[in-house]
Amino acid sequence: MHDHDRGLAFDLSRLIGRRGMLGLFGGAMLVGAVGCSEPEQNTSTQATGQPANGQSSSSQEEIPDETAGPYPGDGSNGPNALTQSGVVRQDIRSSFGSASGTAQGVPLVVELNIINAGAPYAGAAVYLWHCDREGRYSLYSEGITEENYLRGVQEATPAGLIRFTTIFPGAYTGRWPHIHFEVYGNLTEATTASEPAKTTQLAFPQESCTEVYTNPGYEQSATNLAASSLETDNVFSDGYTTQLATITGDPTNGYTARLDVHV
Repeated sequence: MHDHDRGLAFDLSRLIGRRGMLGLFGGAMLVGAVGCSEPEQNTSTQATGQPANGQSSSSQEEIPDETAGPYPGDGSNGPNALTQSGVVRQDIRSSFGSASGTAQGVPLVVELNIINAGAPYAGAAVYLWHCDREGRYSLYSEGITEENYLRGVQEATPAGLIRFTTIFPGAYTGRWPHIHFEVYGNLTEATTASEPAKTTQLAFPQESCTEVYTNPGYEQSATNLAASSLETDNVFSDGYTTQLATITGDPTNGYTARLDVHV
């Protein structure tokens, strides 16, 4: 969908920001507890092209803005994990605060190099979240509305590096495997749910997903993966070069996903 076809609501959102627009229209309606679906629309304004080798690009191009989806947990659509004590953490596999659940799955380390104007974005902060291996989102999906796992905030090092320890997300109906994240100017902005400087998504190479989804607990993800592709995904279909992570590792020892994020 092209920007000029999106109507008044979209135009206002570009002028006053995502949270400002939600406030203007009385706030977003909380999506009901769900299992494995996330109807998202592609809000990318850039067609970045597809890499031929399935690896992430070293392009200096800015990563595109994407939808936060209906399950952000940042206060823009119901629950707000960002203002809760304990959200700043590196290991996001378990819930924090009064919740105690732990997400099961193949171990994954996510490393994001945050870059601004060609230099490391020291002091920036990232709020990162994704679904579990069953395709469910904590705070929203049936059975885990009281959990807040697979959500967390980290501050960048002086070199602009942010690292999270998590699990490889599942694939649910209608979406290619992905991770959501928001970039903030600093840790205070992130933990007070201010307007993010960038809201976007990370994509996974098909080979890694296929390998991971042979493991117990990912059976439905394997089925869903076979019915989707990066080229037809409603977020990545217009190009994903700047969003496709480079993956190393194996199911036994875990994986590392790396991405340079130009904001």
